[in-house]
Amino acid sequence: MALRVSSAARQIDTLGHLCRLRQPLSGASSTSFGKQRYLHSIGPGLEYSKRPTLRASTRLPHSFRNISGEQKARDLNQQGIDDALSDFDTAVAQEHEKQDRTPWHRQGAEEPPVRKQRSAGAMTKGKLLTTPSRLLKLVLPLTTVDQNSDRKDVAPLALLIHPQQPLSYLERLIQSELPSITNEKGEGRLPKVGFRAMESKDDEIKGSKKTPEEQDEGLDTSEEPPAGGGVETYSGAGREGTGKDEGEFVRWSLSTEIGDFIRDAARAKEFEVEIEGSPRPIKVAVPSFNDRTFYLRQRLRRVSRQISDLAAIKKECDEAAHKSGQRIAMSGCGLLIGYWYLVYRLTFKTDLGWDVMEPITYLIGLSGLIGGYMWFLYHNREVSYRSALNITVSRRQNRLYEAKGFNVKQWEALIEEANAIRREIKAVAAEYDVDWDETADEHDEEVTKALREDRKNSNGKSKSKSKDEAEDDDD
Repeated sequence: MALRVSSAARQIDTLGHLCRLRQPLSGASSTSFGKQRYLHSIGPGLEYSKRPTLRASTRLPHSFRNISGEQKARDLNQQGIDDALSDFDTAVAQEHEKQDRTPWHRQGAEEPPVRKQRSAGAMTKGKLLTTPSRLLKLVLPLTTVDQNSDRKDVAPLALLIHPQQPLSYLERLIQSELPSITNEKGEGRLPKVGFRAMESKDDEIKGSKKTPEEQDEGLDTSEEPPAGGGVETYSGAGREGTGKDEGEFVRWSLSTEIGDFIRDAARAKEFEVEIEGSPRPIKVAVPSFNDRTFYLRQRLRRVSRQISDLAAIKKECDEAAHKSGQRIAMSGCGLLIGYWYLVYRLTFKTDLGWDVMEPITYLIGLSGLIGGYMWFLYHNREVSYRSALNITVSRRQNRLYEAKGFNVKQWEALIEEANAIRREIKAVAAEYDVDWDETADEHDEEVTKALREDRKNSNGKSKSKSKDEAEDDDD
C-alpha cells in the first residue's frame, strides 16, 4: 500500500513538473530551432533544458504585441508621407523647368488675373537703358499666353541694340525669342512685332480758316512753333517728363533707325511694343537726354579732372616760358640800344669819324641780316618776330615740362578724347533738341579754355588745308 502511494506521488510530481514547463515563464525567454527549445534562465530556479519531444510556448506577452504593432503603423505612415513629399518635390521641379524653358506655357496661364494675387515686385513694363559701350539695352517682359499681369517668375529678355540699326533688326531679335503661332490653315509662323510712339495732338495738320483781314497781317515772328501742326516739337525729357501724355500711338515703319524712333518717342514718357497674340502691348520707358548721355558725361567729367590736374602744371610752365621769352626779347632790345650808343660814340666822339665807321656799320648790319635769314631757313620758320619768339618759348617750355614731369602726348590725347566726347554729346543734344551746358560737366574754366583752343587750332588747320586743296584744284 505504501508502495502504491509513493509511486502515485512520483507520478503527480512528474505531471506537475510537466505542467510548469508548459506555462509561460516570466523573466525567461525562449528560442526554438526546429524541434528543439532552449530556455535561457534569467532568474534563479531555472536550468538549461533540452527536450526533443516537448515544445515550449512561442506566444509573446500582450504588451509586446501592442508595441510592435504601433511601430509598424508609424513606419508605414512615415513611408507614405515621404513618398508624397518626394512626388510633390518632383512635380515642383518639373514645373520650374517648364517655366525656365517655355515661360509662356506655365501652369495656370488660362486663369483670369482676378483669381491670382498680384505680386508687388512684378515687372510689367519694359526699360530702355544706356550702356558704357554706347549701345542701348532693351529689357522686355516677354509673355504671350499668360493672362495674369503678375510676371515676377518670368525672367525678362535683355537685348543690346545700336541706335543706327533699323527697327526691323530689333523685330527679328524679338521674334527669335517668341513661340510660333498657328494660322487658320494650321501652319506655324512667327508672330508680327510692331513699334508705336505717341503722336501729340499739336502735331496734327489741320486746315486753318482765316478772314481776309487776318491773312493780310504780317507773318508771326515769334520763336514759338505754330500750334496748327506743320512743325514737329521735340523734348528731351523722356521718362523724366512731367504731366500727362495726350495723343494717339502711331505705328512706325520697320525701316526707321532706332535712334530716330527714340528721338521722336522722347516727346512722351514711353512707347509700345505690340506683339501678335499678346493680350496687351508692352510699354517701354523712353530714356531722356540725361539717360542717353549719362556715361558720356561721366567720361567727360573723368577726363576733365585729368585735364584740370595737368592744366595747372602746364599753366605754370607756360607762364615761366613766356616770361623767359620776354626777357630774351628785352635783352635783344638792350643789345641793339648798346650797339647804337657804341656807334654813336665811335663816330662823333672819337677821331675815327664817319668815313671809318660807315663801312663797319654797313658790314655789321648786312652780316646780321644774312645770319638771321640763315637761322630762319635752318629752323624752317617764317621770317617774323612771332616765329622767333615761339621757337624760344617752345624750347623753354620743353625744358620745364621735362623738369615738372608733364607729358605732352598724354595732354594731347586727353584733349582729343574730351573733344570727341563733347561732339557725341552735342550730337545727342541735337537729336533731342535740348541745350547742353558743357561747363557744368567740365567743372573748370581752364578745361573749357583748353578744349576751345584745341578746336580753334583744329578748325584753322582744316580750313587752311581745304583752302590749299581748293587752290590745287583751280590750278
